[in-house]
Amino acid sequence: MATLNINGKDLPVDADPSTPLLWALRDTLGMSGTKFGCGQGLCGACTVHLNGAPVRSCVTPVSAAAGQKITTIEAVANDRVGKAVQDAWVKHDVVQCGYCQSGQVMSATALLKSKRKPTDADIDAAMAGNICRCGTYARIRSAIKDAASQLA
Repeated sequence: MATLNINGKDLPVDADPSTPLLWALRDTLGMSGTKFGCGQGLCGACTVHLNGAPVRSCVTPVSAAAGQKITTIEAVANDRVGKAVQDAWVKHDVVQCGYCQSGQVMSATALLKSKRKPTDADIDAAMAGNICRCGTYARIRSAIKDAASQLA
């Protein structure tokens, strides 16, 4: 049994310490906003924040997340930066199928928390690990730039 601090609440999780955080969130806690994509940390669909840094929850064991502050897509809008990103996503009509979007939003939010005025190169670097099969990359970039300007 582990206790995880998820979205500001300490929650008991009955899972083997080697269980990927993704499955603890989805299967044990019923938080389905974080998506399974590849299971190897390559696509970014499962991105959550661990102490504010974007991590792939499909390859992060529960044991590594214990004692850390975990933020999921369910709570990202509780923060000014996360709210700005989500609002920009809607404004720029980023979502097509939507499957990758929770991971995209989490990565974009982490970027804007660390760099309020990201360059194109900063955006490319921060978003490189997030795959969008619908190819909405131009809209993602526009939304990130818009959110950054709203936060300025």
